[in-house]
Amino acid sequence: MQAEIITIGDEILIGQIVDTNSAYISKELNKIGVSVYQITSIQDDKQHILKALKEAEENVDIVIVTGGLGPTKDDITKHTLCAYFNDELVMNSDIQEHIKNFFAKIKYQYTELDLQQAMLPSKAHIFKNNLGTASGMWYHENNTVFISMPGVPNEMKGLMKYGVLSKLQKTFDLPYIIHKNIITYGMGESKIAERLAEWENKLPSEIKLAYLPSYGKTRLRLTVKGKNKEQLEKGIDNELKALTELVSDIIVGFEEEASLEAIIGKLLIKNNKTLATAESCTGGAIAKMITSVPGASAYFIGSIISYNERIKKEVLNVAPTTIKEHSVVSEAVAKAMALGIQQLYKVDYAIAVTGNAGPTKDKTDTSIGIVFISIATPKTIFVQEFNFGQPREKVIQRASVKALEMLRKELLKNT
Repeated sequence: MQAEIITIGDEILIGQIVDTNSAYISKELNKIGVSVYQITSIQDDKQHILKALKEAEENVDIVIVTGGLGPTKDDITKHTLCAYFNDELVMNSDIQEHIKNFFAKIKYQYTELDLQQAMLPSKAHIFKNNLGTASGMWYHENNTVFISMPGVPNEMKGLMKYGVLSKLQKTFDLPYIIHKNIITYGMGESKIAERLAEWENKLPSEIKLAYLPSYGKTRLRLTVKGKNKEQLEKGIDNELKALTELVSDIIVGFEEEASLEAIIGKLLIKNNKTLATAESCTGGAIAKMITSVPGASAYFIGSIISYNERIKKEVLNVAPTTIKEHSVVSEAVAKAMALGIQQLYKVDYAIAVTGNAGPTKDKTDTSIGIVFISIATPKTIFVQEFNFGQPREKVIQRASVKALEMLRKELLKNT
């Protein structure tokens, strides 16, 4: 069973917004056994939409469209659907009442344009949008299901969760798609592949391995698809066990929820320890990663973004002579920053980062990409030097991940 996702909107094509809808829809479809064949972004143009619908119908079983369902003239999706299916718009009294009640709840006066959103295709199954006023629509024509939903992400997600997915499962006899993930840190994709080569060559044909690298980490994903769920789970679990043994030294967890920052949080809570960060070249990126974990306030005290030399001196108590002798990008300054934040915030562990992310060297002679990362613990402090290369974004991301990786290793020593 295959689907195509069509996102409608000039704002996507000109880069004004990022299409996050397709990623969400793909993930949810995969959970119920639907594979995504293609994702297409098109402009708010009737002929373009008609062409995309026709091409999708020839390739897939399910066509999901998002966008173009608002009250203004540039929202033409439902009119185009009527043209495609030889349908007409009629007033849906239930949806009209829903729109009136929706505006009453938010204490806002609706307009005639708002009520026009209750004009809906007569042949379509309608999904009421409890989070907005643009309804979802479902056509089942020529052995293909066409689904249209609003482009507003939270409204689309609500319709998927409380209508579309369950109707798809009732309509089709869907297979099972099972994924198993291992999250690794500290080893590059090619080195992991070398280690796994012999085992990977012996994988059953129905089980696929994917390498999904990003800065500092590689996710290994096993996938199997079929009708017999029990048999599929048994086969993939056997291979997952074998894979785990082969990469046991670099595993931080399983599934996407096993992020490095989440693992660190669990270790800090388990040991009743606290953490703070002092960041220069990473500009708060490490603190952002840490605080992305719900409940991080239980162990993360705070951060100082000491981007300017004056903050290093006045807030983190880095000696001016240390900076003068070694420069702001140095082992000595990184160590002083870690001790400074540890003492200032009275925490057990501290991360400090100073480096040259580029694109210029600023006031230092340090090469672009050089970063010093220091970890202060209750008993010791240490610093490591890295060259993360270019460009700037790569330096910031790799430095942030490496800092958390270093902290994790230190926490594990004391667990």
